[in-house]
Amino acid sequence: MAAPVSSYGWFASVSKKVGSLLFNSVCIAQTARCSAKMDSVGPTKLEFAVQMTCESCAVKVRAALEGKQGVKSVSVDVGKEVVLVDSTLTAAEVQALIESTGRRAVLKGMGGSEQDLGSAVAMLAGVGKIQGVVRFLQLSEQRCLIDGTIDGLEPGPHGLHVHMLGDLTEDCLSCGEHYNPFGRQHGGPGDSERHVGDLGNIVAGPDGRASFRQEDSQIKVWDVIGRSLVVDAGEDDLGRGDHPLSKQTGNSGERLACGIIARSAGLFQNPKQICACDGVTLWEERDRPIAGTGRSKASTETPAAHL
Repeated sequence: MAAPVSSYGWFASVSKKVGSLLFNSVCIAQTARCSAKMDSVGPTKLEFAVQMTCESCAVKVRAALEGKQGVKSVSVDVGKEVVLVDSTLTAAEVQALIESTGRRAVLKGMGGSEQDLGSAVAMLAGVGKIQGVVRFLQLSEQRCLIDGTIDGLEPGPHGLHVHMLGDLTEDCLSCGEHYNPFGRQHGGPGDSERHVGDLGNIVAGPDGRASFRQEDSQIKVWDVIGRSLVVDAGEDDLGRGDHPLSKQTGNSGERLACGIIARSAGLFQNPKQICACDGVTLWEERDRPIAGTGRSKASTETPAAHL
């Protein structure tokens, strides 16, 4: 005869399963809302340097992109090894499609349909293996596109904010408070009463990756260059919670990762193929850190890319 199962054990088991289902449902719902938000943002032009040597390479790249949901148009120049994509997908998603052909791709510039009003990039690093790249593109005086991918996060929502200072001397603790030039209370991206730096939440999937693409009406690229971007451990309550920190920070927990926001190239503004300071090529740069040990071409700690 099987051993009897206590009512407490049965209740605990069921509660655990229900809790897991509820958590997964919340994550799926949040991810769906994030995807819907991404789809509502208009297309942008992405300029990639892509390893190509012949027309058959171009054919494969076009086949990987054309007809995919979110891809509006594709232009390939084999001679210049450049692929120009008009898309509503994130830069990381387009890059993954190109690299599914076995060719490396490096984003060289972003642009909108109007005149170039400036672009910036923040390379985030922090606790454990958390790292990511977030780009800012000023589409018009009132619209800034924010496009990013951050890996290594716990599944679920995480607050994202621009902070006052581009100071990483004490990691993310020295970034200052949220960028709030008008002295307002904390809020959500769609609120009129908010810090300029309040970007709401990004949602990491089960694999720990958060890919996002959103427009903001208060961020201006020229105002945030030199400041910092920070991702937090928990969900931002958008100033609607009961916690004392709700109206200050959204009560989104400790700062997990951060990076300084720096000016970046727009469309056709980045002709670089090799870094003059250390001899690292555009392709080798994919496998090397931005600075420090392993960066130099002469270093044997990080092997050169095999093209």
